[in-house]
Amino acid sequence: MIDEFKTFALRGNVVDLAVGVIIGAAFSRIVSSLVDDVFTPVLGAVTGGLDFTNYFIALSSDVTATTLAEARAQGAVIAYGAFLTATINFLIVAWVLFLLIRGINRLRAAQDRRVETPPAPPEIPADVKLLSEIRDLLATGGEATRKKSAEGPKTD
Repeated sequence: MIDEFKTFALRGNVVDLAVGVIIGAAFSRIVSSLVDDVFTPVLGAVTGGLDFTNYFIALSSDVTATTLAEARAQGAVIAYGAFLTATINFLIVAWVLFLLIRGINRLRAAQDRRVETPPAPPEIPADVKLLSEIRDLLATGGEATRKKSAEGPKTD
């Protein structure tokens, strides 16, 4: 059972998947920072102080806070600003992955085109072509000549 697990765990696809998950987690932190530290402040400056992080709907009359953290401490809230931020994060990740996969597909297509076009065969010299034709004619013509001689002379 241990050997079978080693075979499974060290199979190429499983290792590739593990590396992908680890890189994906690190990439997610980068994208979160990009959205939180770059896009949201720029969007806030352009829209006159718009900040999605503190947008929420209180589900209880006990919630009187103006920030999301304080509102969550007071009661149930729908944090649609956090949802908008997560949606922006997703769209950025999806766009970057789309561009990455698109680039990889273009590289593969270019490589496939190079592989699919075999080099042209060398041109056969004219004298070799002529000799090949004579050989073929003699091979088929010799049989036809033998048949005619076996039938005898034609009399009309």
